[in-house]
Amino acid sequence: MRILGGDEEDSAAAMSAPPQHLVFAYYITGHGFGHATRALEVVRHLIAAGHDVHVVTGAPEFVFTTEIKSPNLHIRRVLLDCGAVQADALTVDRLASLEKYHQTAVVPRESILRTEVEWLNSIKADLVVSDVVPVACRAAADAGIRSVCVTNFSWDFIYAEYVVVAGHHHRSIVWQKIIRIANSYYDSLDTALVRKELGIKDDVKVVIFNFGGQPAGWKLKEEWLPDGWLCLVCGASETQELPPNFIKLAKDAYTPDLMAASDCMLGKIGYGTVSEALAYKLPFVFVRRDYFNEEPFLRNMLEHYQCGIEMIRRDLLTGHWKPYLQRAITLQPCYDGSINGGEVAAHILQDTAVGKKYISGKLSGARRLRDAIVLGYQLQRAPGRDVGIPDWYSLSEKEIGVRPAPAYHEVNGSAESSFEDFEILHGDMQGLTDTMAFLTSLSGLVVNDPRSPEKQSRERVAASVFFDWEEEIHVARAPGRLDVMGGIADYSGSLVLQMPIREACHVAVQRSNPIKQKLWKHTQARQLANGGAVPLLQIVSFGSELSNRAPTFDMDLSDFMDGDKPISYDKAKEYFSQDPSQKWAAYVAGTILVLMTELGVVFTDSMSILVSSSVPEGKGVSSSASVEVASMSAIAAAYVGRSLVTIMQVENRIVGAPCGVMDQMTSACGEANKLLAMICQPAEVKELVSIPTHIRFWGLDSGIRHSVGGTDYGSVRVGTYMGRKMIKCAASDLLSESLPSSPPMQSGDTNSDEYEEHGLDLLKSEASLEYLCNLPPHRYEAVYARDIPEIITGDEFLEKYGDHNDAVTTVDPKRSYCVKAPTRHPIYENFRVEAFKALLTAAKTDEQLSALGELMYQCHYSYNACGLGSDGTDRLVNLVQEIQHRKTGGHSLFGAKITGGGSGGSVCVIGKNCLKSSEEIFEIQKRYKAATGYLPIVFEGSSPGAGKFGYLKIRRRSTSSSA
Repeated sequence: MRILGGDEEDSAAAMSAPPQHLVFAYYITGHGFGHATRALEVVRHLIAAGHDVHVVTGAPEFVFTTEIKSPNLHIRRVLLDCGAVQADALTVDRLASLEKYHQTAVVPRESILRTEVEWLNSIKADLVVSDVVPVACRAAADAGIRSVCVTNFSWDFIYAEYVVVAGHHHRSIVWQKIIRIANSYYDSLDTALVRKELGIKDDVKVVIFNFGGQPAGWKLKEEWLPDGWLCLVCGASETQELPPNFIKLAKDAYTPDLMAASDCMLGKIGYGTVSEALAYKLPFVFVRRDYFNEEPFLRNMLEHYQCGIEMIRRDLLTGHWKPYLQRAITLQPCYDGSINGGEVAAHILQDTAVGKKYISGKLSGARRLRDAIVLGYQLQRAPGRDVGIPDWYSLSEKEIGVRPAPAYHEVNGSAESSFEDFEILHGDMQGLTDTMAFLTSLSGLVVNDPRSPEKQSRERVAASVFFDWEEEIHVARAPGRLDVMGGIADYSGSLVLQMPIREACHVAVQRSNPIKQKLWKHTQARQLANGGAVPLLQIVSFGSELSNRAPTFDMDLSDFMDGDKPISYDKAKEYFSQDPSQKWAAYVAGTILVLMTELGVVFTDSMSILVSSSVPEGKGVSSSASVEVASMSAIAAAYVGRSLVTIMQVENRIVGAPCGVMDQMTSACGEANKLLAMICQPAEVKELVSIPTHIRFWGLDSGIRHSVGGTDYGSVRVGTYMGRKMIKCAASDLLSESLPSSPPMQSGDTNSDEYEEHGLDLLKSEASLEYLCNLPPHRYEAVYARDIPEIITGDEFLEKYGDHNDAVTTVDPKRSYCVKAPTRHPIYENFRVEAFKALLTAAKTDEQLSALGELMYQCHYSYNACGLGSDGTDRLVNLVQEIQHRKTGGHSLFGAKITGGGSGGSVCVIGKNCLKSSEEIFEIQKRYKAATGYLPIVFEGSSPGAGKFGYLKIRRRSTSSSA
């Protein structure tokens, strides 16, 4: 066995003549067999050099003893951390993973440390090695022993995506920085012998089905494979029955040997599978995994060495394998790098154990390993993504010639491309520079140079082939929004004040006859297999590299039909949830179902859609709403003949995010330099409020990703509806006690006093309260506040009150919910927004700005009380306060608050419209970066909503070259 990324010169005498006999304690994570098998390679070289290695692992002993027969190998089976909890082979349950890790490694941490320190001293360890069990390094430090981490990616990096969904819970898990040494493995063997042992003839094509032991419950079918193929199935259960062209492998079968005997592999990306595929030059058909942060690096490496093909998850589940397998065997993988990294890693560990400070030469294996990691960062970098390159690499960037990432608005087409290449048949660009840039980008697709595909992102290549440039294309634009006031009170019926921002999403739609539609290879293969052309939807989303999601999506439009009627929204939600990496497409394709269901639109033509958004995701500025609105507008323009800005809440009904409607309405109905004042009962635009010329608003991004689909947002919404139900029940009780038909009350009965004071009409309206914001703060404080609990468990609430009567959330009986703060927030927030709106027309004084700023501060701390704050947004608000209250000179900033759904994202800042305020915003950016390492994005400026923009109908000018 050998490891990718080593160097023959480094290892020529690497492990010969060891300086002394050493004892290594090697801790291996429970995150999967891949870590154990990679560690095995390093362990083998250490033992070959005469050292003792004590392996601490949860993996079965045979993983090590099958390959290493030596008394110097000692196995201690202990699980000190755990792997990700998976709902299936491709889906990570992030919350369950964090909770399992919390119970396995966080709760018992002190006792684990005591035990490990005692054990390390008992074996007289010279070096602690970890791949990568976080507690191992701390135990080594407590025992006074050196420690080294040998791994591919650090767990702070891997777990970062999990913590997004957990909000402020479990943040302490991401606490450790890791030294990384890339490693993988490879073994040279007689492939003919393996095939002979399996009884496979030479002319039979073999695919190995490798999903890390997960696919035991899958129903595999004979017709899924091309004729003359066999499939070797890893991880099948003993009771699973397989078709005759599928072979069940033993659980202890050595996967690398089987890979060497195969013609291609079908599975999920992992560091081990990728390195094995590269080393064996084995074509790898992979299926994208959600929330797997290391995947983009590995996928780029596969594609760079012409070794990988991505399979859509839906095709995997439905057995549409043949086109992918047949294409895979035409690949010519070209990895020719060194594969002796195990020797190099073992040599470094040996030197470290005896106290040598390992310094690698410019072209050494360790240096190349380090550069490979940085190359991964560089490959992952994309316009607009903030991925930091480690400081130790900045000085040597020019040495290996890594190209810097292009600027955010760079157009990847020909230098000759221009928005003027299109004839505008309807609409007006309204002087919007981002719309001009989008059309220029479209023009760049037309003139793509096929001779240099390596210069194009996969999404641009996909987009360049599916438009017919001689036919009409409809383009819509919808901006993101800055939540000035109102935020999470929208679903409780509050007045909200929202500003459409400068950043926007553009969507281009082209309809075509199914017979004439240009198809991607896999969609064409699927149509041929299904018997002919049917109406088909193909979507490309630019910016997929900004998050771990697929760049393309396709479906038969008939999938939206159940007989002669559209499917239900619940079925659509289930449909899009099958593949989390493509769930983003629900924001676009979901609008089609809404048009079918609400307006009876019939889609008999095929559709090609390109989505390009400059509204950054996860920043709390409604990137999803801008996609929804732009998609609805463009599709309606193409099929209904007019721009449609009445959004039926795709995000609620099909995506499943428990948000309100203010984001979509602002993106649709907003106007530049005005605040959209809207009453969310459910959605009534009250007026457009001009922003006074002396006032300016900014958005500052905290760098902490926000998601309305996150647990915190949903649980706060549940708590709010619980509070409403409690208030309604309390009002009903008071009303029943106060009616004339009730038994006479005693003269000292306090309820009688309340009845006399408040009257029947108020109680009747409060007993049927539909929106919390219709309850004035004084009524809440006088009658109900004292009876609303701080916290209640789900089962306690359900037993006493029944359902909480919210259509988009459910009460978990096992959870505890904060109730008092979420109930109080919308009641007071509605009052604050009303006051804020009135103050905007007051005299232009510092007192006016101070009062507006104070209302924003109050809103911010009310968010925090609900549990929707974050360290980053608090820091930004505190910086605004420090500048506002410092004694030296005047100030121009007056207030700030967290925005939208909270739990990260951006803050909104109010200040004077002057040069000094811009300087103070820049100062906040610098101070925030100095404290956190992250430079906040600034959102400034405004732009028209989708309704004001309308739509463009364009066509490529006949005088220009076409694709």
